Formats: sequence, structure tokens, C-alpha cells
Amino acid sequence: MMNETVQEIMVRDVICVNPTDTLQKVKELLINNRIHHVPVVETDMKLVGIITTYDLFKLAVDHKDYPTTKVGNVMTKILATIEPIDKVGTAAEVFMEHLFHALPVVENGKLVGIVTSFDVLRYEYNREYPKRF
Repeated sequence: MMNETVQEIMVRDVICVNPTDTLQKVKELLINNRIHHVPVVETDMKLVGIITTYDLFKLAVDHKDYPTTKVGNVMTKILATIEPIDKVGTAAEVFMEHLFHALPVVENGKLVGIVTSFDVLRYEYNREYPKRF
């Protein structure tokens, strides 16, 4: 049922930031693009962290300091990731076990996409109701 690979459902054009960007930039990206997760990459697309809307809520950083606070100082550095050839069911299992809502998709240490719990939900919905949307 969930035997297709993650590369079939992942978002490939991922909105990213680098460690030297500010929280202000992250906040604007989250709001303007209606997303909740922003991977942090170095110039060669090497994944080094992630920052989420939840991170912004739990940070002890005042909003007035967002323009000067660097992403690299507050990003989550220990990440769960998935590879493009892993199964959709594997992503669902990680979401359920760890209550994550997004997994960066990496190949050879480089970011190639992102898959979210919503992507898995949409995938399953479309399989069950193929003519709806």
C-alpha cells in the first residue's frame, strides 16, 4: 500500500536557507510560502540543519532580535532524514513514531527534496479517491 518510493511524492523545489541567514528571513519565508519547515544548507546543498515554525515558538529569541539572529545559532542540527529510494511507508512510520511532520530527503549528504506528513496523507487520499482531485 505504501510501497512507492519517497521520490514519487517528495517536493523537489525546496525552499532553503543557509546558516548565515537571519531568523527574519526564515519568518518571512514561512509566512509568504505557507510552509512550516525550512532546511538549512551550505552552498553545495549539503544539509546542515532545519528550522521550523515550532522552533520559532520555542526559541527564547525576541522578535525584535530576528533581524540579527543567525539561523546557524538556533537551527536543529541533529536530523532525521530519508533517502529518495526509501518507501513512503518508511516516512509514515517515522512521522508516527517520532511525531515529526517533515523529513529532508538526502542523497549522498545533499538535499534533494522534502517529504511532509501532508504529502503522505495526500498520497494515500489520492490512491483511495483517484478521481476527487
